Amino acid sequence: MRPNAIAGAAGTVLAGTLVAGFLSAPAAGAAQAVPGGAAEAKGVKIAAERAAKTGVKWQDCPADWGLEKPIQCGFVTVPVDYAKPNGRTIKIAVDRAKSTGTASERQGALVYNPGGPGGSGLRFPKRVTTKAPLYANIAKAYDFVGFDPRGVGHSAPISCVDPQEFAKAPKADPVPANEAEKRAQRKLAKEYADGCAERSGDLLPYLTTPNTARDVDVVRAALGEKKLNYLGVSYGTYLGAVYGTLFPGHVRRMIVDSVVNPAQDNIWYKANLEQDIAFEGRFKDWEKWVAQHDDAFHLGTTQATVHRNWEKLRASAKRNPIGGVVGPAELIGWFQKAAYYDSSWVPVAQTWSKYIAGDAKPLIEAAGPNMDDKAGNIASENSNAVYTAVECADAKWPTSWAKWDRDNTRIHRQAPFMTWSNAWMNLPCATWKAKQSDPIEVTTHKGLPQTLIVQSDRDAATPYEGAVELHKRFRGSQLITEKGAGSHGVTGLVNPCINSKVDAYLLTGKLTGGSDVTCTPHATPEPPKATATK
Repeated sequence: MRPNAIAGAAGTVLAGTLVAGFLSAPAAGAAQAVPGGAAEAKGVKIAAERAAKTGVKWQDCPADWGLEKPIQCGFVTVPVDYAKPNGRTIKIAVDRAKSTGTASERQGALVYNPGGPGGSGLRFPKRVTTKAPLYANIAKAYDFVGFDPRGVGHSAPISCVDPQEFAKAPKADPVPANEAEKRAQRKLAKEYADGCAERSGDLLPYLTTPNTARDVDVVRAALGEKKLNYLGVSYGTYLGAVYGTLFPGHVRRMIVDSVVNPAQDNIWYKANLEQDIAFEGRFKDWEKWVAQHDDAFHLGTTQATVHRNWEKLRASAKRNPIGGVVGPAELIGWFQKAAYYDSSWVPVAQTWSKYIAGDAKPLIEAAGPNMDDKAGNIASENSNAVYTAVECADAKWPTSWAKWDRDNTRIHRQAPFMTWSNAWMNLPCATWKAKQSDPIEVTTHKGLPQTLIVQSDRDAATPYEGAVELHKRFRGSQLITEKGAGSHGVTGLVNPCINSKVDAYLLTGKLTGGSDVTCTPHATPEPPKATATK
């Protein structure tokens, strides 16, 4: 799931939280697993056969995509509704960087999804063209392929509100002080849901994870690949889990990193409540680290003191937004990065430290809006719209406000950092106008090869239990646990214990180290010797 605390409709925060041959026959078990039955399975077969014949017309990427040579771009045509493969179609944007090894070293394409829902994977090939050391061995064997999922970016993008309105700040404090503030947020959440229906209603019923998984299979066929090599992170793990359930015989190798719990009753209402609790724990991990480096940051010598100073900052920004644009909602949007990624520990602490020392500019620039960045605001609004649309369409959400209020009030008592932000982010699903589905039962079907699951045990966005659950459901999988760590997205970090096993799996297909593996954590960030002064 993608980073939370994304700006919402005017005056509020809707905060939630963050691929030689063709398909020859339906995969074993696919028809009974696919929601809607055999019609969609037949539709995928038809679309994949067409894509295999057509292929991808690779060419230089459009200048405004920011993807320079030798990265190439193209499109793959897919049905909007797989039950009607001869009906309306959309184009899925794809790109690639060719493998750097010899012809004998090449093993095909590696398709990537970074998460979301709503994340674009088009930057993935840059890991080849920038010669990122971590991916050097894999890049010799695989073309790196990214794509914009349906509804995202260059793939029939959707919208729910005007992007410039979406970017405005400060938003209302997500933590309600009274019933009137709850009513105001409920009204805005309904207006957001209505805006989605108004601006993008014809596509909303089809923006589901199963349909995106079907798109991935059509992309696989268009690439000329008999079987899929796949790397999915965050929400990309759920997409991978659904793909592995629907098309087990089309998987060659699959890595899922930082795993969404795929249990049907967890998608998506319960998942967000569990995320709130995990974020609270990881935020405290960061506060403890900040306290250990008080000589650098001067924000308190204990976790409790650092937390009190966070609460003071939040309260002050509520009374008087910093620079007129950074209130509590914007602070959450910036500070949550520290709970997501260890790489953000130092910059978030430094920004805060400089503010305490009297320099507000870095915090305003980091947490405030950039109204001049119209392209960035369009992309952010689109990402938020797809996040909402997919989560609302994937499952039937509670429609009773009493339930939302009761559950989030209870969770807020133990996890105040993210709970109400997450609630407002997802509340449009309570009044969603488009069809809502039943999540599929993720499970092993005949033909699914061994998959590799990688997870840190203190991950906030996708709590560790999700990896354990998928490990149970995908028989024969291997779970690598990074013990005592909590960064979201593990395979992109330098940890030789993990990196060597990822390389070995992708290059040889072998799961090394036994049935399950525990790795010590990657290096903890260290602040520069001197930052802000008192």
